[in-house]
Amino acid sequence: MDAAALYHRPESEFAYLYDEDTVHIRLRTKKDDVIQVDLLAGDTYLHYSEAWYQTSQEMMKVASSDLHDYWQCEWSLAPNRLAYAFRVQDNDGNVVFYCDRGVYPGDDAHILGQVNAYFRLPYFHESDRVKTPAWVKDTVWYQIFPERFANGDPTNDPENTLPWGSRAHPRHDDFYGGDLQGIIDHLDYLADLGITGIYLTPIFKGDTNHKYDTSDYMTIDPAFGDAELFGKMVSQAHARGIRVMLDAVFNHIGYASSQWQDVLENQDQSIYKNWFHIQEFPVQAFGAIDYSGGERFDRQQLTYQTFAFEPHMPKLNTANPEVKAYLLDVARHYIQAFDIDGWRLDVANEVDHQFWKDFHRTCVNLKEDFYIVGEIWHSAQRFLEGDEFHAIMNYPMTDQIKDFFFGRSGSISKDQIGDETANRELTNRQFMDRMTSQQMLYRTQTNQAQFNLLDSHDTDRILTRAHYDKDKVQSALAFTFLQTGTPCIYYGTEIGLDGGDDPDNRKCMVWEKAKQDQSMWQFTKDLIQMRRDYSDLINLGTLDWSEDLPSERILAFTKTYRGQTLRAYFNQGNQDLQIGLDKNTKIVLTNLADNEGGYMQVRPGTYMVSVN
Repeated sequence: MDAAALYHRPESEFAYLYDEDTVHIRLRTKKDDVIQVDLLAGDTYLHYSEAWYQTSQEMMKVASSDLHDYWQCEWSLAPNRLAYAFRVQDNDGNVVFYCDRGVYPGDDAHILGQVNAYFRLPYFHESDRVKTPAWVKDTVWYQIFPERFANGDPTNDPENTLPWGSRAHPRHDDFYGGDLQGIIDHLDYLADLGITGIYLTPIFKGDTNHKYDTSDYMTIDPAFGDAELFGKMVSQAHARGIRVMLDAVFNHIGYASSQWQDVLENQDQSIYKNWFHIQEFPVQAFGAIDYSGGERFDRQQLTYQTFAFEPHMPKLNTANPEVKAYLLDVARHYIQAFDIDGWRLDVANEVDHQFWKDFHRTCVNLKEDFYIVGEIWHSAQRFLEGDEFHAIMNYPMTDQIKDFFFGRSGSISKDQIGDETANRELTNRQFMDRMTSQQMLYRTQTNQAQFNLLDSHDTDRILTRAHYDKDKVQSALAFTFLQTGTPCIYYGTEIGLDGGDDPDNRKCMVWEKAKQDQSMWQFTKDLIQMRRDYSDLINLGTLDWSEDLPSERILAFTKTYRGQTLRAYFNQGNQDLQIGLDKNTKIVLTNLADNEGGYMQVRPGTYMVSVN
């Protein structure tokens, strides 16, 4: 046994209170090294009791990656404290005792004698449990970039607004007149599609079409409407059973904000100088943003911290009490005045943890089931401990799904590693390894609230990423909607909108039905209905990957929950996969797979999802 590979950490994703009555305990071991793990656990104050020692529970191997196996069990609380350790047996019959102080021989003397060496969960306080809003797991989101969704009120169009969709490939500084009225006008369209949550990129006052350069958080951008119109949008969305999540960037503020303009005017005498991270005075003023391309300035000129090296986005000092009070007022205002349901937070990983703790407290104290999502593109355990975010935008999972279904050329530089390596497809084993490792990073309740997406305003669109292979797009979407978490559709994906990286991924929505891909729309509607029909089975079910498959480019898995089993097959290989069907099997989603005499032929490029 490789004892050095044994890993556990109490009060983390390896040991946590799942609900009011249940603890989840996990152990990581070297792959294929261990055949059995028993959890030895009981009341902290009954160590010397023989009955305590006999209280053990065999753990189940719930996941495997290329390097590790993960074992897990549920422990019912009685009472609200726990001392525990692990008895681990390897393939050769060797047994060890793994506890808080290390690895010992697995005999009774060590198991009984190491009273103070057990891992401890001293007392389970409900207030410390990581909680996520229950409604989120049943929600299907639709991301809207307001400036490009629909122009419902031409009277508020910015100067030099272009005719809707007049450029096949929009530019960074284009305006097309999309607004809140346009969203209101199409709420029935979203409801008919099956959408139950809208995520809006920023709607606050800003100079750009994207508004991530917010200059006034308390004002709806006049090009989008006003506070009254936004209130109408939220109330009408709620009337249709659609939640509303706003986007805010508290890492930085817009160049045109009154606070930053005061700094530029008054320099070190400005009352706002401590709102920012200014390294030296005088602070240089920069001209308007130049979208012609190339380097727009010398980085050495910057004497203040910014988002990336963008001089028009000065970084806020969120540790400053005045800044914190201002931003928390913003968070409070939109919940109290408009009853929004969530915040998506831009560049969330560059803001201090203490600010996010105060932000979380502010939001959930006003609305207990409020949803908070951070834009973080990497592992984010520290942000997901229950007192900052409920979820992140799950780009790490996004990348794995796109790499498997579309190939890796979209995420790896060919100049660095060459065409052959860049285009090499992931095997099912590699993909399962990566998905498993990602899943094991977080608590179960966190995974159930993760914000799952395949594209957004920050990525190329999946139709373009898939080289216009619609079958692959639909397969990837179907797979995503079958994963634990809450799925999101980027506006236009449902009607076949394409586009490369920013700004091409922000094309105007196409509303003429003759120009829409209606088969894609129907697929999306069916996909969303499937997700809603089997939400608990998908989100709460036990996942088992299939490994005995005829091709390394075929994926198969089951999810089981309360007597129901979902089976999914995705054939990205070059040979048929024949699946036997019984009379109780219901096909709930498929494309082009053929039912032949009690068998389903899942042909290359097709998928099948069944429930029985």
